[in-house]
Amino acid sequence: MTLRRLLAHDFRNIKSLDIELSPQLNIFFGPNGSGKTSILEAISTLSMGRSFRSRKYKTVINHDAQSYTLHGQVLDEQLQAPVSLGVQRDRSGQVLIKKAGSVCRSAAELAETLPVRVMNGHSFGLLEGGPEVRRQFLDWLVFHVEPEFYPAWRSYEKCLKHRNSLLRRDKIDRLYLQPWDRELALCAAVLDRCRAQAFERLQGCFGELIEGFPGEVAKTSLRYYRGWDSEQSFEELLTETLDRDMELGYTRQGPHRADIRVQVGKLTAVDLLSRGQQKIVVSALLIAQGMIFRQLTGRRCIYLIDDMPAELDVDFRAVLAGWLQEMGSQVFVTGVELPALVEAWPDYSSLNYKLFHVEHGGVQVARYEPGQPRPLPEE
Repeated sequence: MTLRRLLAHDFRNIKSLDIELSPQLNIFFGPNGSGKTSILEAISTLSMGRSFRSRKYKTVINHDAQSYTLHGQVLDEQLQAPVSLGVQRDRSGQVLIKKAGSVCRSAAELAETLPVRVMNGHSFGLLEGGPEVRRQFLDWLVFHVEPEFYPAWRSYEKCLKHRNSLLRRDKIDRLYLQPWDRELALCAAVLDRCRAQAFERLQGCFGELIEGFPGEVAKTSLRYYRGWDSEQSFEELLTETLDRDMELGYTRQGPHRADIRVQVGKLTAVDLLSRGQQKIVVSALLIAQGMIFRQLTGRRCIYLIDDMPAELDVDFRAVLAGWLQEMGSQVFVTGVELPALVEAWPDYSSLNYKLFHVEHGGVQVARYEPGQPRPLPEE
């Protein structure tokens, strides 16, 4: 999929925006605070229905407005047909999501149409954060490549909520739990199988990407933890651990506790790798995700890379750019210094790329010539 046109109104400091985009590389440059990250955030919101920067939706709406509106034209690379996406949210929290002119029941329909991966300073949560962060990372891939995953996940979450509600009661007949336990076990089997299959592919691709790096990076390994240790059936485990679950008032084990363990030897990667090494590992994880997505679906996800020069050193920028070009993904990058953004890409002069100068929420198309101290307006 490629995003060919982006329109935004009253989204953060962007009052009005309408730009046509390159199917390959789009570079947004300008001073800090100019609105570059807001453009990436707008694209991500078209994919997820919410901001990747804040759960406080009111902060996303321009302070002079009562709502924001986003619209995108997406080209389906398999059907070679355009699809329109739209998201509108007001200060009361009401959100309207549309796809091809029809109202969507959930943001999942956006994600199916516009698969997006974000690389920024928060991406380190894959190593530094808790299991939930890595579980969501894996589930993004599983959602896109395993059709039975999402319905099973929704059913599991519903059953888990009911079971936990029963566990919090002062007195409960254990027979009331049996139907929920049975349904939980059925859904858990589907979730675990889908995750394990996707993880196996992800593990192999990640290993190939890092094998040429020096030091501890090449020794980094991934291990899938399904959410419980026992080899017995999940339904039997729920019965066996019921007394403890009733004491605590919630279900301790299950797919909702799944994790990807990122290790170097027996140590967690975050405890051993330097900050620079962690950036390589996190980037390789996100690239591997996109590569497997393409292998299994024939589609390409979109990458949003915020403040690329600040987050990555010169040598690794070139490596990352090579990976992205190999996949053929549409890429959006931001940064302050234009030469560092353009020249990171091997043979950039032959690329189909577009430059956008961003300042005070306004965007102007520009062009780049090596040696020029300032960007030039597009002719």
